Amino acid sequence: MVAVERVESLAKSGIISIPKEYIRPKEELESINDVFLEEKKEDGPQVPTIDLKNIESDDEKIRENCIEELKKASLDWGVMHLINHGIPADLMERVKKAGEEFFSLSVEEKEKYANDQATGKIQGYGSKLANNASGQLEWEDYFFHLAYPEEKRDLSLWPKTPSDYIEATSEYAKCLRLLATKVFKALSVGLGLEPDRLEKEVGGLEELLLQMKINYYPKCPQPELALGVEAHTDVSALTFILHNMVPGLQLFYEGKWVTAKCVPDSIVMHIGDTLEILSNGKYKSILHRGLVNKEKVRISWAVFCEPPKDKIVLKPLPEMVSVESPAKFPPRTFAQHIEHKLFGKEQEELVSEKND
Repeated sequence: MVAVERVESLAKSGIISIPKEYIRPKEELESINDVFLEEKKEDGPQVPTIDLKNIESDDEKIRENCIEELKKASLDWGVMHLINHGIPADLMERVKKAGEEFFSLSVEEKEKYANDQATGKIQGYGSKLANNASGQLEWEDYFFHLAYPEEKRDLSLWPKTPSDYIEATSEYAKCLRLLATKVFKALSVGLGLEPDRLEKEVGGLEELLLQMKINYYPKCPQPELALGVEAHTDVSALTFILHNMVPGLQLFYEGKWVTAKCVPDSIVMHIGDTLEILSNGKYKSILHRGLVNKEKVRISWAVFCEPPKDKIVLKPLPEMVSVESPAKFPPRTFAQHIEHKLFGKEQEELVSEKND
């Protein structure tokens, strides 16, 4: 296995300028600013905050209002802060504390959990490998593993230190799975579908996977030149994110990068490509990225709710397609969608070159 230089080691080595493979292309650099100043901005659009307290209210009118708010944010932004989501604040704190303690271990200790992408072992401790011609890298290390369903997890890959990691993360994954069901129901109703329709379409209780990725963004000596994570949309159906209240998440909304505020006790939720496809583009999978900074380590806990790789063909639901609104996405399995996102551009270019 090839030794990979961890970003954390690089950050702690005392460098004052970052290696060239971490420097973003010129056109990107123009939009990277100080994240702390960006987060304080009150002018311009702000990521919506959705209160889920009444998502299952017995009062039909109150419940409909809550669903309408969630739907509106999903149609317009595709990302939101969720409050009153039903996950205990002390459990979220335990999850964050456990992740922070794991990342505070020495790099040597964390290397015992290293993944090996070359052999397809993607779970474990890792750093982004270059995936483009320019050899571009992101300023982050991470820990990745399947968190739910319980019978599909491999606990031997989960951190043994700190001792609360497995228990806190397992409990949190269970709570998130329940929250995902509530959200799927509301979003189904928002499209005029039967409440259980979307969840069924992404695999239901048996097949929907919850993948946990803890992103660790070390302090960066030149944050104006780097990104913690480059601009992308999530392939998932839904993504739920906790963070350590250090700003960094940016959304590309109406042609500009908007920095998400830090909202206490909230969970950030993204609509992913999977729901965008099923809703034929009605629900948005928004382009987003992560900034880094000089002063504070940023950590985020992302849980991706993903359909099974090959069992389901994702395509716009028939109810979402009409003469006025033809299907915007071709039928693909989840695995094919990921392949298309990673290599689609190159494939399309190759095809056009062959046809020249």
